[in-house]
Amino acid sequence: MSLTLRTISREQHLAYIQSLQSASHCQVPAWADVKSEWRSENLGWFDREGRLVGAGLVLYRQLPKVKRYLAYLPEGPVINWYAPNLEEWLKPMLAHLKQHGAFSVKMGPPVVIRRWDAPAIKRGIQDTDVMRLREVEATHIEPRAFEVADRLRKMGWQQGEDAGAGFGDVQPRYVYQVPLEGRTLEEVHKGFNQLWRRNIKKADKAGVEVVQGGYEHLAEWQRLYEITAERDHFRPRPLSYFQRMWQTLNGEDPNRMRLYFAMHEGEAVAAATMLIVGGHVWYSYGASANHKREVRPSNAMQWRMLQDAYALGASVYDLRGISDSLDETDHLFGLIQFKVGTGGQAAEYLGEWDFPLNKLLHKALDMYMSRR
Repeated sequence: MSLTLRTISREQHLAYIQSLQSASHCQVPAWADVKSEWRSENLGWFDREGRLVGAGLVLYRQLPKVKRYLAYLPEGPVINWYAPNLEEWLKPMLAHLKQHGAFSVKMGPPVVIRRWDAPAIKRGIQDTDVMRLREVEATHIEPRAFEVADRLRKMGWQQGEDAGAGFGDVQPRYVYQVPLEGRTLEEVHKGFNQLWRRNIKKADKAGVEVVQGGYEHLAEWQRLYEITAERDHFRPRPLSYFQRMWQTLNGEDPNRMRLYFAMHEGEAVAAATMLIVGGHVWYSYGASANHKREVRPSNAMQWRMLQDAYALGASVYDLRGISDSLDETDHLFGLIQFKVGTGGQAAEYLGEWDFPLNKLLHKALDMYMSRR
């Protein structure tokens, strides 16, 4: 199979994404508008017959003072990662990006290596000798993923430094997912642990109501999000970011992004954003007030979002990033504990990989990033 690569239009890119069962929300054309501080390009791979068989959204960030760029394909490109001739897919991409001024390429293969179901994680949490998820025996291992990693190394790709949680500007390496395919909603609900089921009931009894919001409700979302940022010590994104996200993603597909609120006695006490690409649905950002936590608005909201994802025909409900720490004293431990309650599974992706096209500039960028 001989492949050619060239720049494609956003329309071609979107049509290709829409022909698939799912792809990462970071690889839809509109994501380039969300990340407006980067320059972007849509890449297409064509087979011998001229059919589009792969696509990638590339974000270019300029190095300070030099006309050279870091080329980044978040959770992409969308290609056949298990192809035995992976080199034939990636070599033309590197050549193309180098031509366009890239000194280094970063990508995140959407390839899962291992999965752990909820009981396995719970056993890991109870075992005092176990501190990390990767020390727990996986429920499922994907041997082909190791072959992909080997091929990448042989080609000169280097695994990124995000071996742990993978939070920050890089995409998360460990995520938590609830599989929906081939299950009834009743089975999904039964998969929740006792505490989750009790909390959903408690919220219902207390009169918590979950509603969908629109663009005009983003200011209310921002209020709750900033309360959460202060409580959990992270830097919040500005309201303009979420407004841009809403306009660009829903401009591309009217059902790409949703906003949910958990209401109690007429007041919004929790909120979340949801992203949809084909059969993959993500819980993207979450927020909650400091009070009324006893009415369990977050559990009620997640259950409603899960039901809506199911109604959309989604095959997976993705709760996004978790840390791989199972240490109860770790500040991120509460996150995995909350998500494990859904009875889903933790998944480990291959992580992000770098290809230094110019070793000197690549090293300079590394030093610059480590000082920040």
